[in-house]
Amino acid sequence: MQNKTLQSRFLLRPEITFLNFGSFGACPKPVFQDYQRWQLELEQEPVQFIAVNGIQYLKQSREALGAYVGAAADDLVYVPNPSYAVNIIAKSFDLKPGDEILATNLEYGACDKTWNYYCKKSGAVYVRQPIELPVKSRQAFIDQFFNGLSDKTRMVFISHITSTTGMILPVEEICEIAKSKGLITFVDGAHTPGHIPLDLGTLKADIYTGACHKWMLTPKGCSFLYMRKEYQYIADPLVVSWGYDSAFPSHSRFLDYHQMQGTRDFSAFLTVPAAIAFLEENNWPEVARECRNLVQRNAPRFCELLKTQPLCPITDDFIGQMFSIPIQTEQPEALQRLLFEVYKIEIPVMRHDARVFLRYSINAFNSQADLDRLYSALENILATTDFIRLPGATEL
Repeated sequence: MQNKTLQSRFLLRPEITFLNFGSFGACPKPVFQDYQRWQLELEQEPVQFIAVNGIQYLKQSREALGAYVGAAADDLVYVPNPSYAVNIIAKSFDLKPGDEILATNLEYGACDKTWNYYCKKSGAVYVRQPIELPVKSRQAFIDQFFNGLSDKTRMVFISHITSTTGMILPVEEICEIAKSKGLITFVDGAHTPGHIPLDLGTLKADIYTGACHKWMLTPKGCSFLYMRKEYQYIADPLVVSWGYDSAFPSHSRFLDYHQMQGTRDFSAFLTVPAAIAFLEENNWPEVARECRNLVQRNAPRFCELLKTQPLCPITDDFIGQMFSIPIQTEQPEALQRLLFEVYKIEIPVMRHDARVFLRYSINAFNSQADLDRLYSALENILATTDFIRLPGATEL
């Protein structure tokens, strides 16, 4: 891997084995410097930055993002995080009593909570369609997912890459089928941009949200909401501000409603061109391929160590730069702290309903030595504590 060259370009603490890129990403030095340049300009002349130049700065950044993800710049607005985008849509969507939103039981917890909240207010139903684990194939997943379809389904909401299970889901096929049935499709792509290829021009998602501050390497608080033009009227502003009933409306109500919402530091949004340049300069498709190979190559030995089995086939169809291992522990939070405080390994141990997953994620600065360190730590924990139980047979 290129980790020796690229490791020095990140700001991460060298004494920590960082295996949790998936949660919040990590920003390279050149991109962080660009971030600070924007922040300095903001503080040197805040009125000009926010009130005069801000719209143009955001436009230039959206144009770069649009070229990267295959979307028109005016179909994108920046948001702090994907949960914010999900709140925009869930709050705005005209749900009636009995309507159903079809999702899986593998979605991100904050999104589950958002949909549950707004569905309860309207009398609608958020359907968490059960997916059998381990997943056998893409077609098996698709068949199970659409078993949750009913004549009351209004929208399909699904992760592109799941958070706790780390799986790439077959959203291309799901969006295609959903559109053929006249359903609106909304994809939570928090983990997608910069991780696996994304072309919103060919993906039949009506609505898509992605994080730039994860695998695209921008500073924190930089994500986007994409909507096809024919659905942009749905999205009311989450914060009503000057863009509503604007005295100086632009060509796009979508931009007016969501782009300028009072005083805030939107410098992170403006770093997207610098982040894309960093990815291109360092041949990121090759970096991602090497990271993916490292993830997949190590997956079987971790499953063997913990006497479990993978949640899906260990192939490019399902596994990118993250791998989640089912783990039996009654103390996931304490196990996570032990790994960090004693072994200096930053890695999540996450609850998902009744299950617990330990998820490692790999990026350019990681190496085989990092995963060897995790393996040794787990071996030692197994030998010296009762934090982890080893089942005779895996129960998923």
